[in-house]
Amino acid sequence: MVTVDVQHAKCTGCTHCRDVCPVTVFEMNPRETFGDIVDDTSVAAKFQFRAEKSKVIAGADCIMCEACLFECEGECITIVDDEGKVHQSTYK
Repeated sequence: MVTVDVQHAKCTGCTHCRDVCPVTVFEMNPRETFGDIVDDTSVAAKFQFRAEKSKVIAGADCIMCEACLFECEGECITIVDDEGKVHQSTYK
């Protein structure tokens, strides 16, 4: 089974993952719903953090198109495929 994870400390709330995902793996939620998150300073040096963060709502539906991995500003998405191979987001 494919698993999808978002590191919330790195998530900028850019909405790119949600916007490019053809199977609706992600949704955006207000940052307060994630508790006391300390934003990653290395990401903050490059991008502005927004009022929402991405949440995985249907990771098992992931079809491994990897669109989210290329569009994620904060490089905060990790996908583990059926064979256990780890795919990490790398912003284009």
